[in-house]
Order: sequence, then structure tokens, then C-alpha cells
Amino acid sequence: MYEKDGEKYFVVDSHMHYWNAAPDNWVPGAEQYAKGWIECFHAYQGLGPAETHWPIEKFQKYSEEDLMRDVFADGYVDVAVFQPTYLKEWYREGFNTTERNAALGEKHPGKFIANTRWDPREGDEGLKALKANVERYGSKGVKLYTAEWRDGSRGWTLRDPEAYRYLEACQELGIVNIHVHKGPTIWPLDKDAFDVSDVDHAATDFPDLNFIVEHVGLPRIEDFCFMATQEPNVYAGLSVVIGGLMHARPKFFAKVMGELLFWVGEDKMTFGSDYGIWEPKWQVEGFVDWDYPSDEFSDYPRITTATKKKILGLNAARLYGIDVPAECRLEGGQGVPAQREAAQLVEP
Repeated sequence: MYEKDGEKYFVVDSHMHYWNAAPDNWVPGAEQYAKGWIECFHAYQGLGPAETHWPIEKFQKYSEEDLMRDVFADGYVDVAVFQPTYLKEWYREGFNTTERNAALGEKHPGKFIANTRWDPREGDEGLKALKANVERYGSKGVKLYTAEWRDGSRGWTLRDPEAYRYLEACQELGIVNIHVHKGPTIWPLDKDAFDVSDVDHAATDFPDLNFIVEHVGLPRIEDFCFMATQEPNVYAGLSVVIGGLMHARPKFFAKVMGELLFWVGEDKMTFGSDYGIWEPKWQVEGFVDWDYPSDEFSDYPRITTATKKKILGLNAARLYGIDVPAECRLEGGQGVPAQREAAQLVEP
């Protein structure tokens, strides 16, 4: 929980990781990709304040103690949502797996939600694994990486018939939150595999699922906004937006936030630190203090304390059924977070 000027903010970090990219986990023969991937991630950390930068050795494999301190003790987070990314073409045990995440969560009850993942190219075996993970870990959400390499394939789309089989399985298994990575590419993945158009297709056909577009499609912000405003079940995941832009590109950050607030609305935006790329502490503090830097942005909706409370935690809490302490809830007249009815043009 974060408190500032008498206001209490319930913080849900809806996009974070516990990865192992150390050299002893690299697949023999794929070392260049394993090394290049984590070095590209590490370069993104440079977009945060200088005092938060880590040496590459720590960044490759940070400890449980690091995570618990940075996220909860210092970072104000009340509940964190693990979003796995496997990358087993390059990492022997996987980069950031459901099992690794959930094992940490079991040691710290009430702190974590362990999402799982799927890849339609895994066919029937993948469906079995998805069901087993839901039964074992109680996952209410999945993280999808449409650009991931597998057996010579360099990506897939949500339009694929096999992907629809998995989306149907999600409905049957009680998975309601579909987090899809659609943002900046990481070397050596293909940029085009992160295009947001397949989300539009799937969201229309699966109206009972919530599609949280992580990284809001950057750099395709206009494409995302025009799609998300017409789809009531599409949400904006702000991982990378806050961590990657608020400090390093403040004017661009103001533009992106303004576009999201205008088209998508404050009820459909969720905070994610993207830890361990960036620590949540400076992101939470900076966002609570943030406002547009000049009159240049006067045609965008104003941002209020209620807006920030929704984005930092209340929206994700509603999506995941997390109980919010009474002192952190919104008062009457401030709106209800994460309502699908909020999918309408937002007046400035």
C-alpha cells in the first residue's frame, strides 16, 4: 500500500516476473539468443532512474530476497501477478515459468497470483498442461507470447484455429484474463509478430474473456487505442508505458497516457511494473505525483486521484477478484473500476 497526502493507494502489480537467464540455463547452441535476449531486457532497464540500474549479473538471475524487498517491502505492492514467458528454445528450464513463479508464491501466501501460459503450437499436449496448471495453481489468467519461437516457427496469432481451441478451453477452465504481449520487440523476435490486430479479432469472438494488451501495442499506440475503444473486453496493460517512458520520455509518456485516457478510459487501464526490468517503487511514487507537463496536453482528459487509484490497483483487483481494504476503495461518485460498460468515448 502507498500513502501520500492522506490518500491510500492499493497497489496491484499486474505484470511482473521471476526469471532465470543465467548462463548455466542457456540452451547449448542457442547461447547467442539467450544472451542477446537478456542483454536487450537489461538495456530497457536503462530507461529508469540511474540509481535503479542493476549490473548484468544480478539482472540475469535476481534472488528471492531481492524480489520480496523490491516489490513488497520497498515497492508498495499489495498483490503481484506473475506473467510467465517460457522461451525454451533458448533457456533449458525456461526463462520465467509457471512452476518457478508458483513455487515462490507458495512460500508467501496471499502475495502472488500465479498466471500460466499456453502456445497453440503445442496441440493436445499443451491443452493437457494448461488444465493441469489450472488445477495445480488455480490460475485465473494466462500470458501469451505470440512472437515466441518454436521448432522453426517464429510466431503465431490469436486468429489461428488452434488458438481458438485454447481460448475455448480457457472459458471451460475458468480462466478469464488473457494477457497478450503486444509491445516493443526483444531481439531476436520479429516485430510484426506483436501486431495488435489479432486481439481485435479474438476479443469480438470471445466477449466473456478479458484481453489485457500488455505494453498497449507500443509503438502502435493509435492502432491499439482505436481497437480498444470499440471492444469492451480489451484493457490497456501499462507495463513499459510507465516504466519505460515516464522517466526517460516524459512528453511522449504524457501523449501516450492522454491517448489512453481519451480513447480507452481510466476504468480499463492496469499498472504493471515489469519487474525485474524496473522496480515498482519509483513508478508508483512518480505516477501518484504525475500530471500533464504543460497546456500542450489540454485536450486530453484530466487525471484525478481516483484515476490513479483505479490504474494502480483497483482495476486489476476487480479483474482478479482481489479483496480491497475499505480505506483504499473509492467513495461514492468516483466510479466503479474495470467496468466493461466503460468502453465508450471518454470526454476530455
